[in-house]
Amino acid sequence: MNFFNVVQNTKNIEDSKNLLYFHFPPTEKIKKAVEFCIKAHENQFRKSGEPYSVHPLLVSSIVAYMGGNETMIVAALLHDIVEDTTYSIEDVDKLYGNSVAQLVDGLTKIDSIREKELLPSTSNEKLIISALSFRKMLLASIEDIRVLVIKLCDRVHNMLTLDALPQNKQIRIAEETLVVYAPISHRLGISTIKNILEDLSFKYIFPEEYSKIDDYFKSHEQKIDIKLNNFISKIEDILDKDGFEKDSYKISTRIKHHYSIYLKMQRKGVSIEEVLDLMAIRILVNTPVDCYKVLGLVHTNFKPLIARFKDYIAIPKENGYQTLHTTVFNNSSIFEVQIRTYDMHKSAEYGVAAHWKYKSAGLNPNMEWLHNLELQNDSIEEFYDLVKSDLYSEDISVQTPKGELRTLPRGATALDFAYSIHSDIGDRAKFAYINRQKSPLLTELKNGDIVKIETEIETITRCSWIDAVKTTRAKTHMRINCNHKLKDIDKKSAINILATIFDKEYETIEKTIEEKGLTNSIYKLPNDIGFLKDVKSRLKNKFKHNSKFLSKFRIARLNLREFTFDNILVYSNNHIAEISFDYCCHPKRGDMVVGFKSKNKVFIHHKLCDIAQKKMNEHEQMVFVKWIEDKLHKYKIVVSLENKKGALANFLIYLAKIDVNVLSIKLAHDDNSHIEYFELNIETEISNSKTLTQMLDTKVKVIEIASLNDAYNN
Repeated sequence: MNFFNVVQNTKNIEDSKNLLYFHFPPTEKIKKAVEFCIKAHENQFRKSGEPYSVHPLLVSSIVAYMGGNETMIVAALLHDIVEDTTYSIEDVDKLYGNSVAQLVDGLTKIDSIREKELLPSTSNEKLIISALSFRKMLLASIEDIRVLVIKLCDRVHNMLTLDALPQNKQIRIAEETLVVYAPISHRLGISTIKNILEDLSFKYIFPEEYSKIDDYFKSHEQKIDIKLNNFISKIEDILDKDGFEKDSYKISTRIKHHYSIYLKMQRKGVSIEEVLDLMAIRILVNTPVDCYKVLGLVHTNFKPLIARFKDYIAIPKENGYQTLHTTVFNNSSIFEVQIRTYDMHKSAEYGVAAHWKYKSAGLNPNMEWLHNLELQNDSIEEFYDLVKSDLYSEDISVQTPKGELRTLPRGATALDFAYSIHSDIGDRAKFAYINRQKSPLLTELKNGDIVKIETEIETITRCSWIDAVKTTRAKTHMRINCNHKLKDIDKKSAINILATIFDKEYETIEKTIEEKGLTNSIYKLPNDIGFLKDVKSRLKNKFKHNSKFLSKFRIARLNLREFTFDNILVYSNNHIAEISFDYCCHPKRGDMVVGFKSKNKVFIHHKLCDIAQKKMNEHEQMVFVKWIEDKLHKYKIVVSLENKKGALANFLIYLAKIDVNVLSIKLAHDDNSHIEYFELNIETEISNSKTLTQMLDTKVKVIEIASLNDAYNN
C-alpha cells in the first residue's frame, strides 16, 4: 500500500501520530505541537465523524513525507488553529516562535473557501471564486514559498477524504483543485502532488471517464505487467553486458496517471489503446553522463520514435525538471523510457520541497514565474485569465545568442521572449532574429530556437497585439503601455473637443482645465457625454462676455445637439450634415473612434490611427462621437466539423438554443480529409466575440471569427 493510501485509511488520532513520527522522528517541539493541536481541536469533528485533529496530524505527515522541516511540520499541525479555535497568531508566536507564526499567518491569509460558501458547480461565479482563492494563495506565498507547499499538502488530504461530503460540494472542490492547486503543484515541480490532485479531481468531475480508464487498467493489468517485465528484463541484460553494476541503477515501471491519459485522448482524439506512452519505465543512474550512456544503449537496441525524443537534462523545464524522454518499439509494443539521475528523480518527485529534504539535489525550480505574475488592479477575472495560461501551458526552452535559457509557454512569440529578458526590451522591440533569420515579432517560437531581439530607441505601443502574445509578463506590460497611450490620446481629444465648442485656442482650454482642477480627470470626457456636458457647464462662465446680450447669445451657441448617422452619434454645438469613415484606418463597428470636424462634416478615425494622432497634435477641431448601440451583432465564422452523420444538424440545433440566427452557410470540403469546413454568417445579441468563440468551441472548432458590423457595410 502506497503512502497516500495509508493516509486515506488512517482515521484516528493514535494512528495519525504514529504515521507522522514514522516519517519525521519527533523532536520536543513537534511533540509539544502535536499535543497542543489535539487539545485545541478537542470536541471538534470532521464531516466524516472522526476527530478534527486527525486532519492537521495527517497534513503534517504529508508535509514530512514531502520533505518538510521541523518548522513546516509544526506550522502544518497548527494551520487551522487561528481560524477554528480561540487561539491567535500572537499565541502561536509566543509558544512556537516567529518562524512558525509567520507560516501559520500565511496559511490563515489564504482564505480558502468554506464548504458552506461553496457555490454549485453550475454557477457562473465559480471562476471568480477560484480566481480569488488563487490570487490569495500567490500573495501569501510570494513572501515564503513554504506556505504554498503546506497548503498543497492540506488540499491533498481534503481530496483524499472528499467522499464524506455531498456530491455538489465534491464536484465544486474538485473543480477548484483542478484549476488552481494542481497547476501550481506543476509549477513548483512537485509531480507527486500534481498527479494525485489531478487524478482525485478527475474521479469526482468525470466519474464515467475515470471508470473507463480505471476499468481498462484492471482488465489489462496482467497483460501490461507481462509486457513491462519482459521489457525491463531486456534493458537489465543490456545494461549488465555494458558494464553497469547492479546497484548503480534502478528500473521501475510507470503507468501514466489517469487524468494525463484522459487529456491525451481528448487532445489527439484517440482511444486509450492508441496512447503511445501508456506503458513506461524509468531508469535511475548516478550521473548525467550515465543518462546519455543508457540512452545510447536503448536507441542501439530498440527502434526509437525520434520525433518523441526530448532532452530535458540539457534544457531543463522552468520548474527544474530534468529527464531524458524517449519512446521505442519492442515486439510491436511501444514503451516510453525516462532516464534520470537519482538527484533528478528527487527533484522531479518533490520539486521545491527537495530543497529541504535533499540538500544534495541542488535542483531547485526557477521561481521567477511567481514574481512575474504582477498583481495589477485589474478585475479578478482579468487577472486570472492572464495568469492561468502561464500555469497550464506546456513549456518550450529557447536561448539567447550567448546560450542563456528562457522557458516560455508553448505558442509563445519572439515578443514574449523579448519581455522575458526585460520589460524595456519588450517595450522597444522592433524585430527578431530567430536562428539568424530576420523574423517578425509575432513569429511562434519552437523548442531550441536561438533568438536575438533588435530594439528601437523609444517605446513602441502595440495595443492590437495584446491577444497575440502568450505570457502574462508580455500582456501586462503591453496593456500598461496601451492604457498610458489611450489616456494621453483621450486627454488631447478632450481639450480639442472643448476648444472646438468654445472656439478657443488649445492652450487656453488646457490652462483653464488646470485652473479648474480637472487635469487628472479630463481624459474621461471623450467617452462620457454626461461628463462632457458637466465640464462644459463648469467652463462656460470663464468665457462669459461683458455684454449680457452677447453672453446669452454665446451660451445659446454652446448647447450641444445630437446628430444621428446610421451607426454613429455625434454631439456638437455646430450643425453636422454628414460623416465619413476615413480610408487610412478603416474603423469597424465597436472600434475606439474619434471625430474630426471640417466645416459641416465629421471624419471618423480609429483612436490609435497615426493620422488621427497627428491631427490631434495639430489641434484640429474635434467633436464627441460614439457608436449607436445595436442589439444584434453580425459575425462571419469559419468552423471545422467532423464529417459524420448528424454533426451539422446538431451544431445548428445548438446555435438555435443559444439564440444565434444563421443568415447564410457555405461548405468547403476536402475529399482527402474527414473534416468539413463551414463559413457561416450569423447574428446574435452576444457582443463579445471571445465569449461567442468560447460558447461555440464547446461544439466545434472555431477557425476564424470576424465582426460584420463594419461601418463601411452600411
